[in-house]
Amino acid sequence: MTDLEKLCSRVTEAADCAVITDDVNRRYFTAMKSSAGTLLVFPEKAYFIIDFRYIEKAKKTVTACEVILQDKLYEQINSLIEKHGAKTVSVNADTCTLSELIAYQQKLNAEVIADTKLAEIIREIRTVKSQEQIDKIIKAQRIAEKGFAHMLDFINVGRTEKEIQLELDYYMLKNGAEALSFDTIALSGSNTSLPHGVPSDKKVESGEFVLMDFGATYDGWHSDMTRTVCVGKPSDKMKSVYETVLNAQLSALDAVKAGMSGKELDKIARDIITEAGYGDNFGHSLGHGVGVEIHESPYASPSREDILPENSIVTVEPGIYLEGKFGVRIEDFVVVTENGCINMTKAPKELICL
Repeated sequence: MTDLEKLCSRVTEAADCAVITDDVNRRYFTAMKSSAGTLLVFPEKAYFIIDFRYIEKAKKTVTACEVILQDKLYEQINSLIEKHGAKTVSVNADTCTLSELIAYQQKLNAEVIADTKLAEIIREIRTVKSQEQIDKIIKAQRIAEKGFAHMLDFINVGRTEKEIQLELDYYMLKNGAEALSFDTIALSGSNTSLPHGVPSDKKVESGEFVLMDFGATYDGWHSDMTRTVCVGKPSDKMKSVYETVLNAQLSALDAVKAGMSGKELDKIARDIITEAGYGDNFGHSLGHGVGVEIHESPYASPSREDILPENSIVTVEPGIYLEGKFGVRIEDFVVVTENGCINMTKAPKELICL
C-alpha cells in the first residue's frame, strides 16, 4: 500500500475528505515537486488539481491519483465534493494558513474541519519509512559524507567559517545534492559553543575545534550529520569533552530500538554527560526524525513520551557547549529496528586532528 493509499484509507478518521496544499506534503503524497497544486483525498480516490505551468509534468509524474487541470479551483473542488457525497472537509492544521482556512470556509460547500486529526494522521504515515524512502535518505547521506571527506583536506589555519561553509555547500551540490538539507553550520574556536551559530568571517586558528552540521537532499529526502574536528593539537580539556560526547552517543546508539520512548533514549546520553559534570551544558534534545523535512517525528528529548516505531528514523546528536570556550557535537542518524538500529552514518567520528 502506498502512502497516499494509506491516507485514503484513514481520511474518514478526520473528515469525509481532506485537502492538502503545502509544498512538502503535496510532494510527499504525489511524488512531484511543485510550487502550487491542490491534493484532494477521498476514501475512494485522490485528485491532484494543478495549473497549466505544471500540468504536462504532472500527467507524466503523478500516477497515484487523477490529475486535473486547474481552471476555477473552488468550483472544481466543490464538484468533486458533490460527486463523492462529502459533507465535511479536513485541512492540515500544521500547515494551513488562516487566510486559506477562511477561503475554504467561505467557498466550499461542506463543513471545514480545522482540528489536528489530519495532521496527526499525516505525521504517523510519514514517521514510518519504506525501504525505498530509506534508500533515498542513504543516498543523500553518502553525498554529505563525501563532502565531509573533502573538507578534511580543505580545512586549515586561516580558513574562515564562511569559506568552509561555502566549500562544503558547493561540493555537495556539485556531487549530486538536489539541495541542502538546511543552512550549513560551520563554526570554529569559541563559536563552537553556539549550538546553531551562524558562520562568520572568523578565521580558524591552530588548536581549535571546527564544528560542521550539514546535510544534502536527494529526490526530496534529507540527510543530517555533525562532526567536530580539531585543527592542530587539542588541549586535554578538549579531548576529555570530546570523549564524553562520543561515549554518550555510542551508548545511545547501542540502546536505541523500536518500542522505547524518545525520553528514554535521550536519558541514556544525558545521564552520561551529567555524570561527567556537563549536564547544564547539554541544552538541546538528543535527536529528531529526518525525512522529507529535516525535523519531523519522532523526537528524542526529555519531554517526549512518544514511542519510536520500527522503521522510523532518528538522529543521535549529544553535545557539550562551554560558553566562550568551545563546543562539541557528534551526530549520526539511524533506522530504528525491532532489536536495535541501522546506523546510516558511515563517516569516522573518533577525534580527527588536521
